[in-house]
Amino acid sequence: MAAALPILYSFRRCPYAIRARLALTAAGLAPGVDLELREVHLGRKPPELLEAAGAGTVPVLVLPPEAGGGVVGAKRVRPDSLAVMAWALARHDPADLRRSGPGAGAAGERARIAALIEQNDGPFKHHLDRFKYASRHPGEDRLQHRGAALEILRAWSAQLGPGGWLVGGRPSVADLALLPFVRQFRLADPEGFDRQEGLAPLQGWLQRFLQGGDLAAVLAEAWAPRRPWRSRCWLYHLALADEWRQAQAAGVYERSTRGQSLQQVGFIHASGAEQVEATYGRFYADAGEVLLLSIDPGRLTAPVRWEPAPDTGEMFPHIHGPLPLEAVLAVEPFRVSEPLAASRC
Repeated sequence: MAAALPILYSFRRCPYAIRARLALTAAGLAPGVDLELREVHLGRKPPELLEAAGAGTVPVLVLPPEAGGGVVGAKRVRPDSLAVMAWALARHDPADLRRSGPGAGAAGERARIAALIEQNDGPFKHHLDRFKYASRHPGEDRLQHRGAALEILRAWSAQLGPGGWLVGGRPSVADLALLPFVRQFRLADPEGFDRQEGLAPLQGWLQRFLQGGDLAAVLAEAWAPRRPWRSRCWLYHLALADEWRQAQAAGVYERSTRGQSLQQVGFIHASGAEQVEATYGRFYADAGEVLLLSIDPGRLTAPVRWEPAPDTGEMFPHIHGPLPLEAVLAVEPFRVSEPLAASRC
């Protein structure tokens, strides 16, 4: 039996998750080989993520039990990006991004790295949020926060070394940790950032990442799939788009499967996380617009029973009653390429 892999809960666009993935890549770790990647939807955080880290933020890394077993606990969970980065680079840091060597020079560089990350995660992130996401912060002066963030960026730009790196003449953890947030600032106003005076060194630093392969790799499908991982704690149902729209108008869903109603069958057919593709291929491949409903069984008013399919004997979840709309966590177009789940609820 293959050894269990560490599990990384991530979200493609989250800057904290991006910097964690950059460090994991720098450590030579690959999704599907060295760890299991679970891309989550932050609007419907899976129970497994909430169990591992109650805050439900990403990234979170859950390590497998040590030899001899064990339960999920604080020692097995790396609950934030800096903890994930530290874990990855403690395993393998060929570029010495942490500046782990002895001596006053390395210690001084470690102190500079820590100060830069603290400034990024504190004041810069505060101003960035109120500039980029001004609608979330009513009453705040967006341009004032832009100006305050620019002052920090100018200070970072001024301290870039001859090699174009934040600490010393080579890359460090600080470059990986700050990159996604500087990128976010630029994304709020690319033209304004690019023509901003006093930022030429930092603009060049950012462009090196934007045009290079490291950032592109952790934003690509292998590290950042565009479809969320499916939790085995939820149920899934394929619905014809027209029938779902009718259910929204009626306030309840009462279709069993394609061409059959709840009243005809006596229950609503559903699937487990790993059964959806086969169900689609067998019954819905030529059905036109098909939607995938993600269902929280804890919100159902009718019982769920896992019962055998008459032709194969495979066990499927059946909802023995109407499906209330409030039990549906998400409705999205079904794509065959969606990733499969790989956990137990």
